Amino acid sequence: MKSKMSISFVEALSTDNLAGIKAAAKTDVHCHAFFSARLDHVERWTGVSLPKPPLKMKGVEGMMEYADAVLAPRIKHREGLEFVAAAGIRDAIQDGVVLLEMSFDIRQAEFYPNGLEGLCGWIETLTEECKTRIDLRPELGFSRGCAGNADLMRLAHDAVELGFFQSIDLYSRPEVCPPETMKPLFSKARAAGMKLKAHVGEFGGAEEVLRTVEILELDEVQHGVGAAESVEAMRRLASRQIQLNVCPTSNVTLGGAPDLASHPIRALFDNGVHVTVNTDDLMIFNQSVSDEYRNLYRAGVFSAQELDSIRQSSLQSIKGDTEWTT
Repeated sequence: MKSKMSISFVEALSTDNLAGIKAAAKTDVHCHAFFSARLDHVERWTGVSLPKPPLKMKGVEGMMEYADAVLAPRIKHREGLEFVAAAGIRDAIQDGVVLLEMSFDIRQAEFYPNGLEGLCGWIETLTEECKTRIDLRPELGFSRGCAGNADLMRLAHDAVELGFFQSIDLYSRPEVCPPETMKPLFSKARAAGMKLKAHVGEFGGAEEVLRTVEILELDEVQHGVGAAESVEAMRRLASRQIQLNVCPTSNVTLGGAPDLASHPIRALFDNGVHVTVNTDDLMIFNQSVSDEYRNLYRAGVFSAQELDSIRQSSLQSIKGDTEWTT
């Protein structure tokens, strides 16, 4: 796949040329399949006008209150998942995303009569259909809230053993279960060659980030902005080359950062931490990767040249036969 640009990414940012920003090759490695498409796609698909998400929500709980009341009744089934994920992939392609690590929650296997086999079969078809336009890398999603469910935990172990998912992501608030509880699953995923990720430091501090990274031997952290409170924590993340997959609008909307101009991504970058820019949940936060780059530039968080270095660095994970242009 190739992303063709008529002007450079730096020039596009500097002149506020959104089409030029979108034309640049980029990645999205923090994307949840269930909320991966814009809300207006769901409205057109269902024929129902839906209330828009609040501009400010009280953490993940506030987000889920909105999602459970407004979105889940419309999309929490096999047809909804398949529509949203396909639409989300189209949105990503139109935004210039050439590498998409999309997370599929283990609970979504229940949407299929043959369970995990059916879910993976559909994802495989989806991946094959879009392979000339985007490198879709399926990710296994597991909520900390499911840690006490023996059936779901066994199913997650089965999913790892399939060798189908390329990464694993643990989410929900860290206090829901300690990282030690997830160690057996993550050790199995490590042995299977999967990339290891977990949501941590979205609201908590640097100690929580480091503890989770060390216990689960993470390769990457989803959010992790709480690490910015400690220079030592940032130094350790940088020295271990732990990547933080940051979602600026999500952080501001849910209260993980006070506003965009003072977002911790600046401090992380200045202290040598490898950061990427991502969507999280496009359906809820309504900001594509291109929008996020543009927002960070317009808020004065980074120069156009710095944002281009972040973008180009994120592309270094693309290997093999994948083609892209900068």
